[in-house]
Amino acid sequence: MTTIDTHVDDKTFTKYESEVRSYCRNWPAIFDTAQGAWLTDVDGNKYLDFFAGAGALNYGHNDPDLKEALLRHLVRDGITHGLDMSTVAKGEFLQTFHDRILAPRNLDYKVQFPGPTGTNAVESALKLARKVTGRESIVSFTNAFHGMTLGSLSVTGNATKRAGAGVPLVHSTPMPFDDYFDGAVEDFGWFTRVLDDHGSGLNRPAAVIVETIQGEGGVNVARAEWLSALAELCQSREILLIVDDVQMGCGRTGEFFSFEIADIKPDIVTLSKSISGYGLPMALTLLKPEHDVWNPGEHNGTFRGNNPAFVTATTALNKYWSDDLLTRDVHRKGAIISETFAGLSEKYEGVTHRGRGMVQGLVFDEPELAGKVCALAYEDRLLAETSGPSDEVVKLLPPLTIDEDDLQRGLDILSKAVAAVATERTPEVAE
Repeated sequence: MTTIDTHVDDKTFTKYESEVRSYCRNWPAIFDTAQGAWLTDVDGNKYLDFFAGAGALNYGHNDPDLKEALLRHLVRDGITHGLDMSTVAKGEFLQTFHDRILAPRNLDYKVQFPGPTGTNAVESALKLARKVTGRESIVSFTNAFHGMTLGSLSVTGNATKRAGAGVPLVHSTPMPFDDYFDGAVEDFGWFTRVLDDHGSGLNRPAAVIVETIQGEGGVNVARAEWLSALAELCQSREILLIVDDVQMGCGRTGEFFSFEIADIKPDIVTLSKSISGYGLPMALTLLKPEHDVWNPGEHNGTFRGNNPAFVTATTALNKYWSDDLLTRDVHRKGAIISETFAGLSEKYEGVTHRGRGMVQGLVFDEPELAGKVCALAYEDRLLAETSGPSDEVVKLLPPLTIDEDDLQRGLDILSKAVAAVATERTPEVAE
């Protein structure tokens, strides 16, 4: 009998895993367990998590109530894989999502389960918009990120990610995101003009897809009035409005949906990442009933019925969204982060900040400094990533449920790293 060596070290990954891996290159620890806002590696070292699975762990790692519900489901042999068959777990999620999320916000959406990931939700939204309108073109925005499959890449702005497609990415038109020209150009002036000018050469789009805050694009925050004007423009021109809330939904900005601040009702909304509450794969495409023109099976996916994810999602909705306590807590903690970042921006030249709720970015005029800050933070066992077209932004996505002492601890580590990098660059920086 052949003996199998189950020892795992860094050579296991370099030998067997594809070169496409990324996060582990900056965080080479081998992680083993996690709870709340902390991860523990195989040597027992603890790391504070200001990354939260790229926003997939809004309620932290292994929330005990969600874990208990999941274990009960598994122990009783509850359905695991269900495609789009009717199951108790899916029915309970649908009813709870309506009662806890949609009804209190006066939102009337049908729920589609397009597959397990955010890009599945985006792909289905684009296909549906084209089917509803009979048009092909989609308008997206500068610095947008919507996923890594071909349709999602076609409305993504990052040149490196687009280049990975290997084929032309067509049927999309980029427009400037809010404040792209630093206030020098009137919002939507050019967009409105080319829509109404029969000589512009612009095909009337099926839809506009937008993130209210561009996380991967550098924590670019759209103003509420800009979002409202966009919604009004789309409605007046019979263009569908798709809001991609994959990373910014599920409470990241405070409210469950990030677009609530603008008092708009998009035609289609995409959700994923934290909708399962536990890091389990799950995605939703929400569509107004009049747009539900799908034929049975016209868009599907083998893993669209992840019942364990339905179970944890239902538990998360009941635990965190039966009142406004989490929303108020996110606003309060977001203000703490913003205040810290404002202090750093005031103290060090070439540093600014932006964000909303518990997605915040520290922006460096010299892009390479952001990576240095994250590297120093990792040495002090804090996980934080960079974002933006030149990786010039230190982006924070801590769990929404993080203890305030842990939040402050992480901010202190980050402040120390910024001080070290800024002092190295500019020795004469004032105390």
